[in-house]
Amino acid sequence: MRIPKQPTVIIRHCPEYDIERIQTLFREGLATLGLKPTGRTLIKPNLVAAGPLFPHAHTRSEVAEGLIRALQELADDTLTEIGVGERCGITVPSRAAFAESGFDAMIERTGVKRYLFDEVPQVEIRYTHEGRLRDYVFTPEPVAKADFFINLPKFKAHPWTTVTFCLKNYIGIQDDRHRLIDHDHRLNDKIADLQYIVQPSFCAIDAIIGGEGRMLTPKPFPLGMIIMSDSQLALDAVCCSIVGLSARSVDHLRLAEDRGFGTTDLANIRIIGDVSLDEAKRRASGFQVGLIRIEKYFEGSRITAYAGPPPEPEHSDYCWGGCPGALQEAIEVLRLYDQTCDSKLPRMHIVFGAYRGPIPAQPGEKVIFIGDCAEWEGPINGELVQIRNVYRDGRQKDPYKASHDDVFAKMASVSMKVLWNEGTTHIRLRGCPVSVCEQVLAVVALSDVNNPYLDMEHAVPFQKNYLAWRANQAMQRLRGIPYQKPGTCSRGHAAPEVFAEDKHG
Repeated sequence: MRIPKQPTVIIRHCPEYDIERIQTLFREGLATLGLKPTGRTLIKPNLVAAGPLFPHAHTRSEVAEGLIRALQELADDTLTEIGVGERCGITVPSRAAFAESGFDAMIERTGVKRYLFDEVPQVEIRYTHEGRLRDYVFTPEPVAKADFFINLPKFKAHPWTTVTFCLKNYIGIQDDRHRLIDHDHRLNDKIADLQYIVQPSFCAIDAIIGGEGRMLTPKPFPLGMIIMSDSQLALDAVCCSIVGLSARSVDHLRLAEDRGFGTTDLANIRIIGDVSLDEAKRRASGFQVGLIRIEKYFEGSRITAYAGPPPEPEHSDYCWGGCPGALQEAIEVLRLYDQTCDSKLPRMHIVFGAYRGPIPAQPGEKVIFIGDCAEWEGPINGELVQIRNVYRDGRQKDPYKASHDDVFAKMASVSMKVLWNEGTTHIRLRGCPVSVCEQVLAVVALSDVNNPYLDMEHAVPFQKNYLAWRANQAMQRLRGIPYQKPGTCSRGHAAPEVFAEDKHG
């Protein structure tokens, strides 16, 4: 994939999820950009969460169907396959997200291939670029083998990275074993590193109804647009401008531009379509992005949050990519499943990072220290408490030894941790990061809030998909193919020098 010297961004009016209208827009957009699918064509949507309680968290199936039908319309005999692949989030099997988002039904209608990234072999990708977090990572085999890669995200805010457009959508090109490695105060560096794996030939964003404020549980924000480009960095820059942000204020975009993955300078981007940039900005007026510190987020609630710097304060004075943002999403998930969540929460204090101030907990109020980097010393109700920093640099973690997290194992582990510390002044949750799932389970165990993983309406389909996922994992282990060594795929293992040559032409 060559990064165009002057990329094009196309903004089209699309007020409804009308498949025929969407198909027409994509056909015209691809033709304008001179693109058509070839070889193994893979579409990567954003299906981080789906279902009745997450209607605005994911790329809508109608957008994917319109794109697929446009690709089929433009295809010639060089096209060998169209596939749709993703790994959803919060320890939910991707099978569940595909089913509940309508993607399974759409895939059956269109006859394309489904790839569950948590159920396919993983291919080792070597990094050699300067500033990398590690020397190699893993990506699903369909990504590594894609000849024509399409990024199809949702237009959303994000509590870790301000916004989630195209580049942030790359978190889903890793399975659960690997996506949480470096998902901490270096999250933006991780996203920039992932760009070396593959660059899309085409990208488009579902901005018909955007999601403001959050990532898993965003509030709907009608925008009435589909935005397309031949450069995902240019598309993200235009989307930032639409919501009133400087693209270079979003760290992963700045890093990607500095590494040569395109431009964020609107003067160097050709912006066309039937919606002007000014009109797009008008439509997005008041759109709330997701960057809110945890202390501010919980003001006025029964939770008081405290945050000190993460292990590398010279890198960042706050862990935007880790545990604090996960707690925000956890509380919002609990509010979805239990409308009385806030009234059921006991008074509690939650601490992140190397916090140095007082914790004025009253008798009976639990103090929770979250994350390996939590560090504090002082009195809690007359008891001297000392919490040590046990953080281990994520770059020491071996991706080959990463294992899948099991929601039921987490449920048991967190419940035992809370039970073991019953009657004590405080509790510590280890991890880097402590995931949304674990923080959901911790709050549930410390309160009377309903457990969303045991919600009766969703428990049966969830457990069905969970058992199918686990059975597939067991079969892969028996066959001995959870990973593929470099050199076993046709192109995805290519050294970054090749990508750099591709980038700059």
